[in-house]
Amino acid sequence: MATISTALAISFFPSPTRFAVATTSSASSRIKRAARFRCCAESSSQEQETSSAPPAPPPEKPARSPPSSLLGISTSTWSAGVAGLGFLETGYLTYLKLTGSEAFCPITGAGCGDVLDSDYSVVFGIPLPLFGLVTYGLVTALSLQENGKDLLPGSDDLDIRLILLLTATSMATASAYFLYILSTKFVGVSCSYCLLSAFLSFTLLFIRVKDFGFERIQKFAGIQLAVAVIIALALTNSYSSTTTQLKGTDDFLLEPYETEITTESSPFAIALARHLHSIGAKMYGAFWCSHCNEQKQMFGREATKILDYVECFPNGAGKGKKMTAECAAADLEGFPTWFINGKVLSGDQELEVLAEASGFVAEAQNKPRKYRQIDI
Repeated sequence: MATISTALAISFFPSPTRFAVATTSSASSRIKRAARFRCCAESSSQEQETSSAPPAPPPEKPARSPPSSLLGISTSTWSAGVAGLGFLETGYLTYLKLTGSEAFCPITGAGCGDVLDSDYSVVFGIPLPLFGLVTYGLVTALSLQENGKDLLPGSDDLDIRLILLLTATSMATASAYFLYILSTKFVGVSCSYCLLSAFLSFTLLFIRVKDFGFERIQKFAGIQLAVAVIIALALTNSYSSTTTQLKGTDDFLLEPYETEITTESSPFAIALARHLHSIGAKMYGAFWCSHCNEQKQMFGREATKILDYVECFPNGAGKGKKMTAECAAADLEGFPTWFINGKVLSGDQELEVLAEASGFVAEAQNKPRKYRQIDI
């Protein structure tokens, strides 16, 4: 028993070798753990230093190429200034059109109002000045953007310049078309606002061409031509059914009527009327036109029936009544108007003048007699 107790007691005392090995192993483990801890601590310190470092600055935007200059002023500044004037002008005209106010024309009198109140001042149901207002406003904004004002973030410099070039091309094309309308449909009428807008449009086109340079602009000549053709076709389609309305007749309606011809036709008048009919000569007139009635009285009842007379307002005149398409296409300046052998004679004409213009040679017995009044 004692032996057993002694043996058990000896077995519970740790061996020096085991103790040394265990101690060494425990120390090594602590060293390894300490080494691992120190490694982790060093890594954490590096991450902290990395996270505390300031972020890299974003890449800078490429600098815009400076626009060309004209008379020492950049083309973008010129564009903004010219388009700004157009914006003010079309804004005023848009206000007049939408409110029905009378246009103030300091130079040409009532001509501006005649054009602004016509059917040609509307394109596809939208007032023409409103189109100009939006277009001039767009050119102004893009020009300021090109000049360094960041109004349109993310826009490219070349894109802006190309858009300005094509927009100026479309505006100049439209202005040329409207000048043609003004010279053919409104003969004798001068519209100072129309001329000013055309001047501004052509000036903008010149500025944008100067910005690109005449050599570089050749690359975009095809696109410009396509834009010009599209604008011209669109305006032609819009105005294809437009006819000129009798000016100053918006407030009343005049029903058509016939004026009795009281004079008898002379043999010369009848022969001349037959000749005019044979060569296709036409007389354009209106039932309300006093000069047309005077012309008919010169021919007399019988001869007037032989003439090829075209009534331009067969359905009446006034509010909602328009000239016939044939008369509108003839580009008449007034009534009556004669078309004889390619010649255009405006106003009532003496029978001898009509005979000479048509190449009519009367027989001796049919020549008109001229009487001279003798004072007694």
